[in-house]
Amino acid sequence: MNRKAGIIIAAAGCAERFKKAGGEGNKLNALLNNSSVFAQTLRNALASGLQVHVVTRPENSQVQALCLAQQVPVTLIESSGLGESIAAGVRANANWQGWLVHLADMPFVPPAVFVEVADVLKSHTLVRPCVSTQPGHPVAFDRNWYSKLSQLTGDNGARELLRGESVHLIEIEDADSQRDIDLPSQLVQRSE
Repeated sequence: MNRKAGIIIAAAGCAERFKKAGGEGNKLNALLNNSSVFAQTLRNALASGLQVHVVTRPENSQVQALCLAQQVPVTLIESSGLGESIAAGVRANANWQGWLVHLADMPFVPPAVFVEVADVLKSHTLVRPCVSTQPGHPVAFDRNWYSKLSQLTGDNGARELLRGESVHLIEIEDADSQRDIDLPSQLVQRSE
């Protein structure tokens, strides 16, 4: 059976910590080397060859323009938290057999990690990469999780769903790939 999974990129946050630390505008549109944080996240997700769907805010026209240019479907939402964003993305892709939930402010996750997580999801219901037992992203859920994912609310994302569950962890060597961008000082390119 072909178990088609795709990537949901959650890009509907307000970047409050980034702004409080002196950052201007939405951190996803901030420059990271020669492109934006979001552009790099999107590029890596698309390079995996998996389907990609982005959930973002109606006012984030830069994210929408990048998605339009790449023909990536978008769900617009005045999100009150990550849980609501995940639910909207999962409902928009109810026909998928699994969802790799990824955060738009994590531009360093390489395409190979998405591919490996999706491959392992074919034989496990919950999968996520980890570095030295520290869980990372994307977090993958198989079809059995549709009902719970599609009803998420609040700002905890899927954290509550994972509590007490057996999550299959994939050890990855690249700790730098799990960095996110929360502060202006983090807008430095990873070392290759």
